[in-house]
Amino acid sequence: MMHNTVGWHIELEFEEDDQHTRAVALVRLPDGSEIRAHGHATRHRVDSNQPRVGEEIAGARALNELAMRLLAKAHEEIDADSGRVSHAIHV
Repeated sequence: MMHNTVGWHIELEFEEDDQHTRAVALVRLPDGSEIRAHGHATRHRVDSNQPRVGEEIAGARALNELAMRLLAKAHEEIDADSGRVSHAIHV
């Protein structure tokens, strides 16, 4: 049995100010398509300013959205290939 090794690189970029962190996640797939997703975090006024925590929350939310978009893409490809409506893919 032959095994293929495939790798994907996911990029995460952040924009921050004192109250907000915005994240963008991007993956380029071997078929040439790109999927982009966003995440956001807001610091509560009584919390200390911890940019790393905002990045973790916003990044996790962007990656979660990215995962859902990848599942939707796979679901559409299954349907297109099979000519039928398949069962929804769940995380």
